[in-house]
Amino acid sequence: MKAYIAAALAALLCLAGCNKASLETTYNKQESQIESFINSLASKSDTLRVEHTNGSHRAIVAEGEGEELGEKGNIVFYYAGYSFNGSVSNSNLFSTNRSEIAQSAGFSLSEEQAMPVMLNLGEDELVEGLRNGLKGVKGGEECYILFSGKYGFGKKAFGTIPANSALAYHVWVESVSND
Repeated sequence: MKAYIAAALAALLCLAGCNKASLETTYNKQESQIESFINSLASKSDTLRVEHTNGSHRAIVAEGEGEELGEKGNIVFYYAGYSFNGSVSNSNLFSTNRSEIAQSAGFSLSEEQAMPVMLNLGEDELVEGLRNGLKGVKGGEECYILFSGKYGFGKKAFGTIPANSALAYHVWVESVSND
């Protein structure tokens, strides 16, 4: 009986270790896909700049001006959120407040839903990857913020987003203030 219990515990530990190794492999694959996506953006632009912050990658397509968003600052922005599988396309769009993107994806937005998001980076709830990626943005900036599932919703599915999904946000910053 004791041998059976010991064998069952050993099997459970092995399974947990295998799952953790599998998850790390998934996250590593996502990081490679993110790098490839950023490299493809860079090949099309002489001005692309990339910032890396605590697991988030911010590919800056158009530079902003003025002060940088601090840890407790306020931001007003438009976005398109994607479950990232190596590309950003309408097929993996899960949310947006940008009318033209919603329309091209077949989404319907009300007038209220098509307004920019206003939030305080220190107070509003955001997934870790988005919070880390938004730090340092400036008013007028256009960027992509990408991160593995490790910094997203993790082991829990969220709406149409599968568990452990890498996420990409295309962001258009209207304004930033740290007052």
